[in-house]
Amino acid sequence: MNIIGINYFYHDSTACIVVDGKLVTAIEEERLTRQKHTDEFPVQAIERCMKIAGLEDKDIDAVAVSIKPSMHWQKKAAYALGIGKGIKPFLGHEVGTSRYRQDQFWSWYLSCWPRGSKQPPIHWVSHHLAHIAGSFYVSPYEEAALLSIDGSGEWATSFVGYGKGTQVEQYNESYFPNSFGSFYEAATEFCGFRPNYDEGKTMGLAPFGDPEVFKDKVSEIISIGEDGSITVDTSMFNFQYWRRPYCNRKFYETFGAPRRHGEEFQKHHEDVAAAFQHVLEESALKICRDLKKKTGAKHLVIAGGVSLNSVMNGRIVRESGFEDLYVMPAAGDNGTAIGAAFYVWNGIHGKERSFVHMNPYVGTSYTDEEYQAIIKECKLNAEYHEHIEEVTAGLLAEGHIVGWYQGAMEIGPRALGNRSILADPSKPDMKDKINADVKHREAYRPFAPSVPVEHAKDYFDIEVEAPFMLKVCDVFPDKRDCVPAITHVDGSARVQTVREETNPRYHKLMMELGKITGVPVVLNTSFNVMGEPIVESPMDAIRCFFSTGLDKLVIGNYLIGK
Repeated sequence: MNIIGINYFYHDSTACIVVDGKLVTAIEEERLTRQKHTDEFPVQAIERCMKIAGLEDKDIDAVAVSIKPSMHWQKKAAYALGIGKGIKPFLGHEVGTSRYRQDQFWSWYLSCWPRGSKQPPIHWVSHHLAHIAGSFYVSPYEEAALLSIDGSGEWATSFVGYGKGTQVEQYNESYFPNSFGSFYEAATEFCGFRPNYDEGKTMGLAPFGDPEVFKDKVSEIISIGEDGSITVDTSMFNFQYWRRPYCNRKFYETFGAPRRHGEEFQKHHEDVAAAFQHVLEESALKICRDLKKKTGAKHLVIAGGVSLNSVMNGRIVRESGFEDLYVMPAAGDNGTAIGAAFYVWNGIHGKERSFVHMNPYVGTSYTDEEYQAIIKECKLNAEYHEHIEEVTAGLLAEGHIVGWYQGAMEIGPRALGNRSILADPSKPDMKDKINADVKHREAYRPFAPSVPVEHAKDYFDIEVEAPFMLKVCDVFPDKRDCVPAITHVDGSARVQTVREETNPRYHKLMMELGKITGVPVVLNTSFNVMGEPIVESPMDAIRCFFSTGLDKLVIGNYLIGK
């Protein structure tokens, strides 16, 4: 059975192909259109996925879409009337947008399968089922507690439940405006960032502040019920009216003046980021601890945009009572394309689970012949090295910053060793150099380490694996001087553990670096500049290389200089 999975109604439009319960490929539309976080219909991603899978339109047996457009419409309409804004804002925000997205979908669907042809059935899978059920079905756990938290999807903002085998049970869900995502987005906007886009910047800023300054006031905004329900006091916000700015005068009177984009950070901006981060963590921990008691499960599956908060995830691993948690590499809306497809396979058709999504490299790959053609077309001076890992390790040890382009592209927001910018983390000035000369982003923002799984516990206080760079832990105090470029101001790091069988070339590179420097850890950041998607094609990589302060570019076995 061949299933196309699609996310297009929300941001990060994505497509995937699932064949007989196996994920063959998944690609985010932004990588092809070069429009970061695009919500346009993923026409190019679908075409690329079909090509990789070797399928034609006639081969498709089902289409899974990660939304039920009509779901909770009564709640939405009642809310719109209840806040005294009438039905017009609701119609403009919900129905109008839905109609545009629906038109996009039907235009694509009927172009592939015109009326009168054999049309594959369409399965409209609700947003949070696509988030959490789809994640559970591809997790390594037969049984798990389930938690999905984001801004909103069809009005729901969370899913709290339990999964076993192919059965998923929902205990509770919360509804807009009672939203972890919107709560945190408001703080993101206050700190001068773009809400529903730059929440990672807020998370990175938080360690510079003191959460105690505003903790009590922020704690009054959000509360968690015994059933896992979320309640937000919206008296400080405008987001509940679908209006910007997200924060209102009461918020500014309580916490101070907001930061304008490009201005210097003031202490109260850092303290607000710290307090909102702390309260988010504490609130999520309460839900998780209660879930642990209710389910008795050893493991947790967490999904939704808020699950990309890796600092929160690290605390959940350490403090919730679960042995470990699984977060899909594309845990945000991009991953709902995968989740919807697997919900159709495992949930609707009841097929036994047979696939575990532990390999994130499911995008496009290119051949040596294609590399050679592009190098020739661009008239580049490229050297071929059979043992490119050893050569690159030597360059890193010498202090070079290297664009590393290998194999199939990762799915999700984190570069995981195939579309990465790499450096030696033992060099103290490397973080500032990359932020200023390569990434062109805020100087405070940290970089992540990648480490072979067998060496992770030598440097990092982590008892579980973190293959998708979605769990923050502490760097051991006696190791922080060994890896200063990836140690954040609070002594933490968003670590990626790498298994040899998952990415042998990347694993070998780190081992080779360890032979030279004594530290088998690399600084790994996404191969892009701020505001752009991660590079997809070799040509994207070449453009980024020549427009930034990168020293060397490695594409496959080819080393390219300037």
